[in-house]
Formats: sequence, C-alpha cells, structure tokens
Amino acid sequence: MKDNITTSDAASRRPEPAARGGRPRRRKLTFDRVTFFLAFLGVPLAIFVIFVLIPFGQAIFWGMTDWRGFSPDYNFVGFDNFTKMFQDDVFLKALRNVALLAAFVPLVTLTLALGVAVAITLGGPSKGPVRGIRGASFYRIISFFPYVVPAIIVGLIWAQMYDPNAGLLNGVLTGLGLDRFDSFAWLGEKASAMPAVMFVIIWGLVGFYAVLFIAAIKGVPGELYEAARIDGAGRFRTTISITLPAIRDSVQTAYIYLGIAALDAFVYVQAMVPNGGPDNSTLTISQRLFNVAFAKQQFGYATAMGVVLAAVTLVFAALVFLVNRLTGGGEGESKRKAPGSRARRAAAKGGAR
Repeated sequence: MKDNITTSDAASRRPEPAARGGRPRRRKLTFDRVTFFLAFLGVPLAIFVIFVLIPFGQAIFWGMTDWRGFSPDYNFVGFDNFTKMFQDDVFLKALRNVALLAAFVPLVTLTLALGVAVAITLGGPSKGPVRGIRGASFYRIISFFPYVVPAIIVGLIWAQMYDPNAGLLNGVLTGLGLDRFDSFAWLGEKASAMPAVMFVIIWGLVGFYAVLFIAAIKGVPGELYEAARIDGAGRFRTTISITLPAIRDSVQTAYIYLGIAALDAFVYVQAMVPNGGPDNSTLTISQRLFNVAFAKQQFGYATAMGVVLAAVTLVFAALVFLVNRLTGGGEGESKRKAPGSRARRAAAKGGAR
C-alpha cells in the first residue's frame, strides 16, 4: 500500500521548472567547458579573423590607394578607383561576361549532373527493387575523369581542339559534310567564343557534381522510391517529387560553388583566350584584374576590382540562399523537427496530469 501511494504521488508530481520563466539554468563555466570552447570555437574563429577578415579589410584599404605594387609609396585616393572602375567600358564588359557565366554555367552543369546521377542510380529496370543501371561504377569513373585533369590542361587541350586549321572539332564536322566549319575560328568569332568557353567549363565540372549527387541520392530512403513506384509514378515524376526535395541542400551548395567558379573562371579562359577574345567577349574580371596589376602596375586599382568581385560573389551566394528560402527550402527541416516537438509537448502534458 505504501509503495502504491509513493508511486501515485511521484506520478502526480509536476516537474518544476529549472529556472524562472521555464528557462534552463545556466551551467557553470568549468575548466573543461572553457578549454572545449577555446579549442573548438576560439581557434577556428581566430584563424578565420586572421586569414579572412583581416586580409579582406586590407584589400579594401589598398583599393583606396594608388599603390604601384613594387614600391612602399602610395597615396590615399578614397573611392576614386571604384568610380573609375564603373566608368571603365572594359571592366563593365568583363562584369557582364561573368554575370552571363554565373547565369548559365551552374544551371546547365547541375541539370546535366543531376540527369547523369539519376540515370546511374535510378535508371535500372522499372520492375522489382529500385536500382541503378548496369555498370554504374564504370559510368561514374568516366563522368568523373574530366575533373581529375587540371583545369589549365583542360583549357589547353580544348584550345587545340578549337584550332581553326588543325583542330579536331572542325575536322570531325567537315568530315560529316558540314563544310561551313572548314577553318571556322570557334574562339575567334564573337558569336561563338563565349559558348565555346562555357562548354569547356561545363565539360570539366559536370562529372564532379554528378558524383556528388550520386552520393546524395544514395542517402535517400529506398522506401520512398518503392512507394512512388507502387503509386505508378514514372522516373521523371519521381525525380521531381522525391529526389530533388531530398537532395535540395546538396543542390544549393553545389550551385553556390559553381557560381563562384563561374564568376572567376580565370584558368579556363586564360588558357583558351588569354587576350579576352574578340571584342573582349570572353574577358572576365579576374583577367582584367591580372592585366591591370601586372601589365600596368596599378595594384591599387586592381585590388579595388578584387573587392568588387568578392562583393559580387557574396551577393550571388545570398541570392541563392534567398531563392532557396522563398521556394520552401527551410520547410523540410521544420517538418522533421515538428514531430519531435509535438512528442515533447505531449509528454509534458502527460506528466502534468
């Protein structure tokens, strides 16, 4: 009887809040906690400040000077470099070019990479367990191979393939009866130079992101695909309704990295068209910065260009996060957390009765 009373009293006893307002009490700062924060928060933060924030602040400062690069003498000119920059037709052309690269290269690359990843992982038989195509490992290796080759080598190889007189591309096209491509200068024509450069960048990067998406798709529970197949969903519908929402975070990260690579694109473009292409149609900000700094020795002006390029990159990343948020990117996590919070609330109500 005494045990029953004790048990009922314990069950009916309400849990007391840890602190006023229901907030948990603050833990005391012990030596272990302090050393943990210093090791795993303080050291990375210090490294970030020293090697990222301070150099960026120095770049802003040097961008406001007329520093020549090889002399300790300089004059503070304020925002004159930035004003001059946005009155420079060549720089504005380079800015338009990198905006074009950032608009098309990530979109096309990720679309192709996602198609390859879905075909390899989910493109098997339409009956039975969901599995990829036969020989998936071989296709992964083949698709990843261009990324293994250094970017400078890729650019030089394709520069030879685009050669108007002895290039393999013109030879194949003329061999197929397309005589209009005889001695056609792919990198020498304003209409074809930028698409040719975009093709090389996409060709060099699509394999890496295909392997990245394959790994992400492998983490999607197979029961979702089995249920979709039972409901009669086709491969395209399954990709849109299941695969893309499940790997949304991977796609967002890949889009940001690809956008940064496209905004730079120095190595590929410099290897194929070091002079900026016809009428500066392929000139990038990095190329313009390089020429201004090392050919004209205007390091202060070039540093200002670097600051603008960094700002454009940050704006691009912010836009990607904003679009992902506006299209429901944060709903999945909140939905996953909702059952846990409901369970906690139910437990709390049960304990309060």
